[in-house]
Amino acid sequence: MKPVKVGICGLGTVGGGTFNVLTTNAQNIARRAGREINVAQIAARHTNPACDTTGVAITDDVFAVATNPDIDIVVELIGGYDVAKQLVLTAIEHGKHVVTANKALIAVHGAEIFAAAEAKGVSVMYEAAVAGGIPIIKAMREGLAANRINWLAGIINGTGNFILTEMRDKGRTFSDVLQEAQELGYAEADPTFDVEGIDAAHKLTILASIAYGIPLQFERCYTEGISTITREDVEYAEELGYRIKHLGVSNQTERGIDLRVHPTLIPENRPIAKVDGVLNAVMVNGNAVGDTLYVGAGAGAGPTASAVVADIVDLARTLEAGSGAQVNHLAYNVIDPVDVLPIEEIETAYYLRIQVQDKTGVLAAVASILSERGINIEAIIQKEPQEEESLAQIIILTHRIIEKTMNEAIGAIENLDSTVGHVTRIRAEYLD
Repeated sequence: MKPVKVGICGLGTVGGGTFNVLTTNAQNIARRAGREINVAQIAARHTNPACDTTGVAITDDVFAVATNPDIDIVVELIGGYDVAKQLVLTAIEHGKHVVTANKALIAVHGAEIFAAAEAKGVSVMYEAAVAGGIPIIKAMREGLAANRINWLAGIINGTGNFILTEMRDKGRTFSDVLQEAQELGYAEADPTFDVEGIDAAHKLTILASIAYGIPLQFERCYTEGISTITREDVEYAEELGYRIKHLGVSNQTERGIDLRVHPTLIPENRPIAKVDGVLNAVMVNGNAVGDTLYVGAGAGAGPTASAVVADIVDLARTLEAGSGAQVNHLAYNVIDPVDVLPIEEIETAYYLRIQVQDKTGVLAAVASILSERGINIEAIIQKEPQEEESLAQIIILTHRIIEKTMNEAIGAIENLDSTVGHVTRIRAEYLD
């Protein structure tokens, strides 16, 4: 069979890693694919000293790759929205299959891109868009195809996981660890996408669509970051037998599907609670298989390139058979137009940290507010003030309750004369 010709757009960390994996492992990849896979053209603004591109055609125009009649598969690794979207749609219009690692592009524009690909009879593959080297998309689209997915939860941003791990293990502050994460290259100079959950929301949007066969709805994903988490919250969670992780969570319930990214208390004995540092992890619960856990590197040249090349190999195996031989882009041939529940309608347990004046009867008043709204308490910790202080801390872990009811309770607690400042609220999940 004739070789498959690949055009790589972008030769940065992931693009360079993809080129090196394709060339270094060329013989093994050819045995798996049943044919050679050759990099025929590269589009890049700058060379990558880690790549020996001798003999490969190089251009600074990504659209030259998308329109090159000799290219079979266009690999989009330039990132961002506008140019990347135009590049992918141009490649599709010219009959090219596409592989991308661009989670933002798929989460926001995936519906339009997939429709264009289906109209042209080509495929768009995006394994590397979620959790780097963990083959979670293939696992859910193919390995778990027999299951009704009940819920999924994931640590899908390594920067946030690194920060929370350091805060827990070394008692450091958020700002201190964030600065180190930037120095180590884990976080960008502007870390908003990582620490405020936007990056994780892109990935969760994709996972939920594959899990339930629903439209991509990034705009409906509730997103909350970790910048307000304190060392005290991490310590109190440990006292209660929990760990705080920045999770993407989605459940399929009788009332609808939720889609949310936020700091989350998890029982310390759950496997995902033990995943630390920059690692990613995704738990998926299916009605036939039960709980499954996928752990690995969520970023970096090698892990992400591994996922990109896996998609290229999948396409090479069925190139002559056309798009009909590929798994549907979102795993389902029929997409269910289900809306995502607003955050006020979700049900979960809650950790509350309340700063109050050290007066008699305050705890009873707080407990009364919760009881009046049917909110049951699982555990309470009361931290007496230090000698030089006049404020005490009340930490409460509740049972599951609808969020809008908890909002009412928090409002009432904050209106107490003895309450100082805002109540800290962190959602808790048992993941069982």
